[in-house]
Amino acid sequence: MCYDQLMKKYILEITVFISGAVVMILELTGSRVVAPYLGTSLFVWTSLIGIILGSLSLGYWLGGKIADKNATYKKYSLILFFAGLLIAITAFSKETILEFIQTYIPGLRLGSILAAILLFAPASIFLGMVSPYAVKLKMHSVEKSGSTVGTLYAISTIGSIVGTFLAGFVLIAYFGNGKLLIIISILMIFASALSYLQSLFKSKIIIIIALIGYFGMVSFQQKSAEAEGLIDIDTNYNRVQIYESTFNGQQALILNLNKSFSSAMYTNDKDLVFEYTKYYRLARHFSPNIESALMIGGGAYSYPKDFLNQYPSATIDVVEIDPQVTEIAKKYFNLEDDPRLTSYNEDGRTFLNKNIKKYDAIFMDAFNAYSIPHQLTSIEAIQKMADGLNENGVILVNLISSLEGETSEFLRAEYRTFKQIFPYVYVLGVNQPESGSSIQNLMLIATNNEAVFTSHEADLNEYLKHIWTKEIPQNLPILTDDFAPVDQYIMKLL
Repeated sequence: MCYDQLMKKYILEITVFISGAVVMILELTGSRVVAPYLGTSLFVWTSLIGIILGSLSLGYWLGGKIADKNATYKKYSLILFFAGLLIAITAFSKETILEFIQTYIPGLRLGSILAAILLFAPASIFLGMVSPYAVKLKMHSVEKSGSTVGTLYAISTIGSIVGTFLAGFVLIAYFGNGKLLIIISILMIFASALSYLQSLFKSKIIIIIALIGYFGMVSFQQKSAEAEGLIDIDTNYNRVQIYESTFNGQQALILNLNKSFSSAMYTNDKDLVFEYTKYYRLARHFSPNIESALMIGGGAYSYPKDFLNQYPSATIDVVEIDPQVTEIAKKYFNLEDDPRLTSYNEDGRTFLNKNIKKYDAIFMDAFNAYSIPHQLTSIEAIQKMADGLNENGVILVNLISSLEGETSEFLRAEYRTFKQIFPYVYVLGVNQPESGSSIQNLMLIATNNEAVFTSHEADLNEYLKHIWTKEIPQNLPILTDDFAPVDQYIMKLL
C-alpha cells in the first residue's frame, strides 16, 4: 500500500489523535496563560477543568447531531479548521481579555470562570465535535459500530495522553504558552487540510502561512524585547520576566514570577530591595549565634546572598522548586557558587518531609497573594519545621494579609496553627504596622523562647517597633494537610 493510500485509509485516526493531543495541550497551556493575571489557585484550576469539560461535552452532542445530517469529509474538515482558528484567536486576544477581567471583573471565582469561557470554551466545543463526527464517517455497518466507536475514542484518549506528557514535560517550557498556542492552531488547520484537501484548500494554506508568519513575528518581538532589557521565559513552573526599573530612587533588576514581584536586586547589589526581606535580619535578635539556616523559596536568592554577608561563617540551605529560576539567579542576579550555600530544587514540603538536619533559623518566602502552596501552611508542615529547628531556633515567615478584619483570615488561620506548636508567635506589619485593615507584607515569627522587643542595633530596633500588640483572634480552624482552605482565605485579598 503506497503512502497516499495509507494516509487516506487512516486519515480519521490521524486527525482524531491530533485533536485528542491538542485538547490536553490547550488545557495545560491554559493554566499558564491565566496564571499571571488570576494566579494558580484551586479556583483557577476548577474553572479551567470545569469549563473545558463542559465545552467538550457540548461539542460531543453537537458533533453527533450534525453528523446525523449527511456527514461529509468537507464538513469534518471545517470542524478541524475552526478549532484551529479559534485557538489562534485565543493566542491573539489572551492578554487583552485577561487584562480586562483583572481590571473590571470582581471576585476570583467569576474572573476565573469568565476567562475560561472566553478563551478556551469556543475551541473546546469544536474539538469535542471531532470524535463523534469521525465515528459517523468511519462507520460502515451497525454490526461493527461498537468496535468503531471504541477504536476512535481510544485513539483520541491516547492522543490526549501523549499531549499531556509532551506539554507538561517539554513543550510549555521550550516554547512558552503564546508560541505553543500558535503551534497547536497550525497543527489543527494542517489536520483540516489533510482530511479534505479540496475544501477551502487555498484559504487554509494562506492561514497556515499567516500563523507561521505570526509565530516568527512573536519570536522577533521577544528578541527585540530582550535587546531592550526585557527577558521573558517560560519554565516548567513559572512565567519569568526580568527587567530593570527604578526602585527607591535606585536602578534595580526585578524578577517577576507569573507577573508578581518575586525578587529584586539593586544594580550595585549593595542592599536588599524589598523592605520585607530586611525583616529576615531579625533572626539574629531571636536566635543569636546562627550557624545554619534554611530558606524555603529562593527566587533570585536576594536574602540568601545577604545572609552569607551577614554571617561570614554560617551556612544556608535554599529550597527553590524551580531549577530554571536558580539558573536565572546565577545568570542575572549575581548568585555565585559558594560552599556555604546549598540549593535544593524541589517542593518545600517534600524537602521538609525528608530533612534530618537541624537549623538555627528557618526562613519561609513561598507565599504570595495569588497562590499559596497549602502543603506548607498546615500543622504537619509546621511540625516538620519545628523538628528541624535547634532548641533556641526561630522561624520567620513572610505572608500577605491584613492584621484584622475579613481580609486577615489567612493570617488568623496560620497564626492559630503555629500556636499549636510554638508557645511564642509574633506578627510584625512591614509597611503599615498600625493599620489593621491594610493588606501588606507581614512577618510571622515563631520561637520557643519569649522575646524582648528592643535591640541595641538601630535597624533591628526599628523593625521590632512594628510588632502588632492587639490580640489576633483564633477563631478559624487549624490548617491541616486534610483541610487547608487557603484559596478561600486569600480570595478576599484579591
